[in-house]
Amino acid sequence: MPALDISKTLVELTIDLCNIESVSSNEKYLADEVEKILSAAPHLSVVRDGNALVASTNLDRESRVLIAGHLDTVPVAGNLPAELHHFEREQVIVGRGSVDMKGGIAVMLKLAVELSEPRFDVTWIFYDNEEVASELNGLGRLARNHPELIQGEFAVLCEPTSALVEGGCNGTVRVEISMKGIKAHSARPWMGENAIHSLMEPLQILNSYQPETVNVDGLDYRESLNAVWVSGGIATNVIPDAAILTVNYRFAPDKTAAEAIAKLREVFVGFDLQVTDQAEGARPGLDREAAMHFVAATGAKVGPKYGWTDVARFSEMAIPAVNYGPGDPSLAHADNENVPVGHLFDVEAGLRGWLSL
Repeated sequence: MPALDISKTLVELTIDLCNIESVSSNEKYLADEVEKILSAAPHLSVVRDGNALVASTNLDRESRVLIAGHLDTVPVAGNLPAELHHFEREQVIVGRGSVDMKGGIAVMLKLAVELSEPRFDVTWIFYDNEEVASELNGLGRLARNHPELIQGEFAVLCEPTSALVEGGCNGTVRVEISMKGIKAHSARPWMGENAIHSLMEPLQILNSYQPETVNVDGLDYRESLNAVWVSGGIATNVIPDAAILTVNYRFAPDKTAAEAIAKLREVFVGFDLQVTDQAEGARPGLDREAAMHFVAATGAKVGPKYGWTDVARFSEMAIPAVNYGPGDPSLAHADNENVPVGHLFDVEAGLRGWLSL
């Protein structure tokens, strides 16, 4: 895997970052390379916790802002090494992590090193394990282990937004619906009861469910409710006596995770629901002075964030936060993941202008 060279162009740095494979829980090499770059900048104070890094300026500015991004990606699917391509009229970087979110990390690294005299004191946060269960999340671990480092007036998460400002985020809940049956030989199915077939009723509920669009503080958040996993059976000649349907509810930030779970129990009344994962959403917070200043400084259009992001963690810490980064979020995790070069430069210019005013 390549060594990182901060003197390279933003495009070259993004490609090198992508080509350092860092699937969740395998971020050590990338964290080592990022630490080398940050530690060489005399204006930054660097703290490492596992494979997460916090680099801070300490210039006694009147306010401090936080800029964060995760180092990990979902598993590679034949889409590395990353390469520069020409699609129609624009250049794009194609490869795992280009959108989610090595492009944002490249912008952060460039600015962290180059901006030695920013308008605010800046805390740059590079963390691990964002793409897996919330209890493993590196930002959450930093907040537990080093709460004094995760403090500021405003936060920017460089998740992909197509270089737009996306306020808040939906929350997420995953539940399992378990069905019981009776084992039998598949040649004599009448002697048993097929647990997988019993999933038909909750699947029909999902198929007919109409998700809502909820307006929160002037932004429209689209909800979703979907089956995302089915498991059951022990052999191809045995009628299964157990089956599990996993359902994911992405809910608007007008409700808490507890309220979202209560709603699921109403939707699936009569079924046994086991909550396996939950994360609160975050209201937009765009009426805060710091957020309004950021939007004005970047000149970016504003919309809602449909997926869950770590702005919710900042919200829990009473730090208003927005999503702002390169790449189309609909291409995150896709096999054809790719980021337009123009997005990289737009976000770099937007953040640099805001921090340099």
